[in-house]
Amino acid sequence: MNNILYAVLVLGILGAVFGFVLAYASKVFAVEVDPRQEEILGVLPGANCGGCGFPGCSGYAAAIVEGKAPLNRCAAGGAECAKKISAIMGVDAGEIEKSVALVRCSGGPNVTKKYEYLGIKDCLSASRMPGGGPNECPYACIGLGSCVAACPFGAISVTDGLAHVDREKCVGCMACAAACPKNVIVKVPYSADITVACSSKEKGAVLRKYCDIGCLGCKICEKACPSGAIHVVDNLAVIDYSKCTSCGLCAQKCPRKLIRDSKLNRENDIDENAAQAE
Repeated sequence: MNNILYAVLVLGILGAVFGFVLAYASKVFAVEVDPRQEEILGVLPGANCGGCGFPGCSGYAAAIVEGKAPLNRCAAGGAECAKKISAIMGVDAGEIEKSVALVRCSGGPNVTKKYEYLGIKDCLSASRMPGGGPNECPYACIGLGSCVAACPFGAISVTDGLAHVDREKCVGCMACAAACPKNVIVKVPYSADITVACSSKEKGAVLRKYCDIGCLGCKICEKACPSGAIHVVDNLAVIDYSKCTSCGLCAQKCPRKLIRDSKLNRENDIDENAAQAE
């Protein structure tokens, strides 16, 4: 019985000694944290989406305090978050324009399949199959939902084998783009009314064989645009949003109706712009 008591006593003394040593060491080797870091972390949304380019909100907060990151890079928090961080740091955060993700593909049921994929429901796994995946188009959205799983805001979904973004839910963190092995998801301004939902760089004659809606690179949109905001680059129409006036002429002239115009009831505007262009 005495042996048991001695053992318990020794263990208790050792525990107390080690506890004291650890407590002392924690104070001696403690790293002081700038109190502003905790304040910034408190105003960040806590999504840890990685859209800022840093490992989570804590990493971004630390980078701001260290002067290694701009104050307005939190896509999830937006302008309001940047304003609060600006007040904490005492520095102007600058303007922040809301951005959203755009799926540059209209494939889904419009693209020919090489085979039926029955493997893991993951786009990266499918893209590693022979031929780069089940779609004939090497640039098409695979549509297995890796982007859906990556989005922390529930802003993206898959319908008929094609990913779609809910612009009102999207904060532009681009976690979906990082998860897409085909790189068909890009960032565009929230204000962008005109979009080109295609990523193919194949010539029109080749693209026609496997897609019923992809960009042919015909340059009709380029010729129709009065502000020089759209150009065909590598057989694909590309919009320069710094020049785009959202007149809608390119969308009207596109023979495949691939260029989309999110504005409604704009027939009169288009007619007026067409008349001015002539």
